[in-house]
Amino acid sequence: MDSESFRICAKAVIDLIADYNDNIRERPVISTMKPGYLYKMVPSEAPIKGEHWKTVLDDVERIIMPGITHWNSPQFHAYFPTGNSYPAIIGDMLCNAIGSIGFSWITSPACTELEVQVMNWFGKLLDLPKEFLNESEGPGGGIIQGSASEATFVCLLAAKDRTTKRIKALDPSLTDGEIKAKLVAYSSDQSNSSVEKAGLLGSMPMRLLKADKSGRMTGVILSEAIAEDIAKGLIPCYVVATLGTTGICAFDCLEELGPICNKNNIWLHIDAAYAGAAFILPEYRYLMAGVQYADSFDVNLHKWLLVNFDCSALWVKNATYLVDAFNVDRVYLKHSYQSQDPKIPDYRHWQIPLGRRFRSLKMWFVLRMYGLEGLQAHIKKQIHLADMFGKLVKQDPRFEVVTVTMGLVCFRLKGDNVWTKNLYERLMVSGQIYLVTATVGSKLVIRFVVCSRLTEEIDVHFAWNEICAQTDRVGSECDMTPSSICNDLTGTWPKDKDCELTTATTIVVKSLTQG
Repeated sequence: MDSESFRICAKAVIDLIADYNDNIRERPVISTMKPGYLYKMVPSEAPIKGEHWKTVLDDVERIIMPGITHWNSPQFHAYFPTGNSYPAIIGDMLCNAIGSIGFSWITSPACTELEVQVMNWFGKLLDLPKEFLNESEGPGGGIIQGSASEATFVCLLAAKDRTTKRIKALDPSLTDGEIKAKLVAYSSDQSNSSVEKAGLLGSMPMRLLKADKSGRMTGVILSEAIAEDIAKGLIPCYVVATLGTTGICAFDCLEELGPICNKNNIWLHIDAAYAGAAFILPEYRYLMAGVQYADSFDVNLHKWLLVNFDCSALWVKNATYLVDAFNVDRVYLKHSYQSQDPKIPDYRHWQIPLGRRFRSLKMWFVLRMYGLEGLQAHIKKQIHLADMFGKLVKQDPRFEVVTVTMGLVCFRLKGDNVWTKNLYERLMVSGQIYLVTATVGSKLVIRFVVCSRLTEEIDVHFAWNEICAQTDRVGSECDMTPSSICNDLTGTWPKDKDCELTTATTIVVKSLTQG
């Protein structure tokens, strides 16, 4: 492909992307394909002769799109948002075109320095303590990691190295292996699965402490666990506190956890992957009270801040611990501008891989083209839509709302978990909307998250109408169910339940109930 063919093909791809977003509501949110479908459509051997780009592009619609679950669909309400915007796409295109591998300053000065600067920008938007910023007088600074999973793992390894050296200095008779065998980490049982995985990868037991009735890890819970382990001769090393847990978006008690960690020389990492984005709104910053005690702090821009995956912002108070843990200095990696200054970092010392993409470009484009006001408006809108959905659920006596936090609503059918499970399974078979479940105590709940930047009020009503339609089917089973169970469901399942059908969704819901 020469430059002229590239221009023509790239313009066709741009049109495809724009059309895809404009018409995404017309596509089923969940792929209907069965496992192995693509293997039957794609040859088992690569082509000997190159094919025309039009042929390849045609196959995107024929082969690829049927197997896509559309994360940016307004009918996608599972997990958490996946960032997407045209400014981010443009930044990613330039990143791919430039193709720099910015593992050190000299390999592309702009790649390093733009990242330093946008991380300073973003840290200030969140009102992080100055110690976390590259522009501070201390050794703190920020870096873009691929995901919150990577950030948690990187900090665990740094904490492991720091603690091993600290204990070795206190007792030189101990070997590194003896010390590492005693290290232990802590998190809530409500933390993300990636936290537990970090412990597995880092060969450090990760104790998942039972959260309180609100889903939080508290100071009392952590103190008891630490005391137990010290009594066993173990060495507490690492704590991951979550601001916005995956299940119900609960917030661990930083003001209680922080002093405990600082007193015991335990690295405190804060995973604010989703909810941390809301801290660009001053009215939500009270939720990160106690952040000053942390050693590291992470937020995913690729969740709620319109930056395409992958782009996770990690700040550390002391980058020296990362450099000490990850520094492997070969002669071919040296350059004359090397320094320990966080303002001119060699980011290969701050991460697991050597190479790294120019990810700060897409972050730069989004921050500049949306501005703080645009990003704040986006988050406020999604919180409003979630609140709107929560009110619809509360108006229906068949349901209970367990939590409404930011863009997440956790709800369930009243009574035994089997009814909520039945409803969820019907929703998944229908495939009109995509949701996932979680547990709150002994209760099974369905999570509704406002995910897509394209979501509007009509989409919230569409989802609610679909939930009502499938609930009516669950309710009809009461005719064949012992009355004692039906009574758990308030005893009433009105067949003519008014679900506030909108003009745009009446036809869809009628077709579902008739089908």
